[in-house]
Amino acid sequence: MISFPNAKINIGLNILNKREDGFHNIESIFYPIAWKDALEACKADSFAFNSSGLNIPGDSKNNLIIKAYNLLENLIPKGESVKIHLHKVIPMGAGLGGGSADGAFALKLLNELFKLNLSEAVLENMAGKLGSDCPFFIKNKPVFCYDRGIKFKEIALDLSSYKICVVNPNIHISTAEAYGAITPSVPENILMDDIKAPITAWKDLITNDFEEPLAKKYPKIGAIKEQLYNLGACYASMTGSGSTVYGIFDKEIDTKKHFEGLTTWQGQML
Repeated sequence: MISFPNAKINIGLNILNKREDGFHNIESIFYPIAWKDALEACKADSFAFNSSGLNIPGDSKNNLIIKAYNLLENLIPKGESVKIHLHKVIPMGAGLGGGSADGAFALKLLNELFKLNLSEAVLENMAGKLGSDCPFFIKNKPVFCYDRGIKFKEIALDLSSYKICVVNPNIHISTAEAYGAITPSVPENILMDDIKAPITAWKDLITNDFEEPLAKKYPKIGAIKEQLYNLGACYASMTGSGSTVYGIFDKEIDTKKHFEGLTTWQGQML
């Protein structure tokens, strides 16, 4: 059985304050995009996980797919297990939620493979134990995200008539580095109101709090955003805690010509 965990972008990202539990309260619009990994699961006598594609750094015990299996292990019929293979395509540490998607899709895949009949609400709760962005990928629909990134309100946002160009400058930014560069504050603008404005107005309304300080430290981020606007983007922004920058267009652009040597992906918005 195979599934294809997809990335997401943040349209706006406000860091409101730090919580007593050490997390931050945020607000953002999460929107899924079709840049995908591939995840395969087959029944087996014992658990095994391996991967191909991009190298996954760090201790495998921290891999969200393995953690997803651990959450469901006691629900899997006795004597059965699973072999999981991930082909990694979405860059890591890039603000695209690829690792979170892998963990959430693993929960959904195992639920289907072993016919566990877990509801979306239960899967979302389990995904929240994996990480802040993970519950989003259970339903995988545009949402207004708040709290520490695990509470959502579905929104009527349809960008399917647009194309998106995603550019990763191959700069790995840790969550700790990103949060260390900002001072949380409540914005004057209301994101849920601003997202209703025409997309061409978003440039002056919707921002990512991480972008300005990280662009000062890594000028390539700002240069990519400027280039996307020069190429005709209706809206451009860094996504998540960086370093990936995206542009939403009403046309295709020549990514090889304009972003040579960088990791890029281009496709139709969902």
